[in-house]
Amino acid sequence: MIELQDFRAARRAISSHMRLTPVFAARNFTDNVAFGGVKRIPEIFLKLENMQVSGSFKARGAMNAALALDDDKRSMGLCTASGGNHGMGVIYAARTLGVPVKIFLPTNTPKPKVEKLRAQGVDVALIGAVWDDANRAAMEHARETGMAYIHPFADPKVIAGQGTIALELFEQQPDLDTLVVAIGGGGLISGVATAARLLRPSIRVIGVEPTGAATLFESIKANEVVTLPSVNTAATSLAPRQSSALNVDLIGKNVDRIALVSDEEMQKAASWLWKDLGIAVELSAAAGIAAIMTDRLGVDDPGRVGVIVCGTGTDGIK
Repeated sequence: MIELQDFRAARRAISSHMRLTPVFAARNFTDNVAFGGVKRIPEIFLKLENMQVSGSFKARGAMNAALALDDDKRSMGLCTASGGNHGMGVIYAARTLGVPVKIFLPTNTPKPKVEKLRAQGVDVALIGAVWDDANRAAMEHARETGMAYIHPFADPKVIAGQGTIALELFEQQPDLDTLVVAIGGGGLISGVATAARLLRPSIRVIGVEPTGAATLFESIKANEVVTLPSVNTAATSLAPRQSSALNVDLIGKNVDRIALVSDEEMQKAASWLWKDLGIAVELSAAAGIAAIMTDRLGVDDPGRVGVIVCGTGTDGIK
């Protein structure tokens, strides 16, 4: 079990290394054609984790996990497998703590993300077609070298770090009725949903996945970890073929439903965020807005909706 004290401890541990990201109220857009099919457009409050230190929320979990290591283990360095954002978070943690780092990426990682990580001057390896392949290589490297492997989603310390977003968000916008959270491997929604339920049991939590990578949707439906035969989405940071039992359990207990959106719908949402609000995000970070635009929250009146805008990018600038 991950308790409220774990999230509060994570917040104390990482707070001096993180930004308190702003909450942006998106109002006065009821006539916007982008929301034309929505029966009732909710009040939307965007938690701008695209402004976090490494460009996404991932720095929270990576830093919390790294700080939890003993000195000897940490001194050997950090390694991980990533779709890009978690890699940047682990690099930030390693640099902050003054230790070596190695990042494994799948070959489907968008070129701008690969270039962004390599520009950090760290050891980056492209291995395997999808994240799951790169992850096996990262874990083997950790075993061979003694580096500390930091899992992007199936680690209680990482989950506790990501859940600090909920603690902040409820302080910044206390009257939320619904939280909408994008799902990749499940670390973000596991942390946010668990912390949110502990703070406010009545809160509604809705996850959003791509139709081409419905990993947690299928796992929750089957009540077990499901490995997809393949994934097909341009939102590569939301595209592992398999999650973990820990994430499936936490999501099953704390998330009301999972909505599915297409790449085209995420692109439309990302474009709206940029053109109407001036917020530049990667495709994955627009998943929550895409679910609202397509009326897929699954409730007639979601009330005040908090949406975590999870990562920066240029996908919406078109």
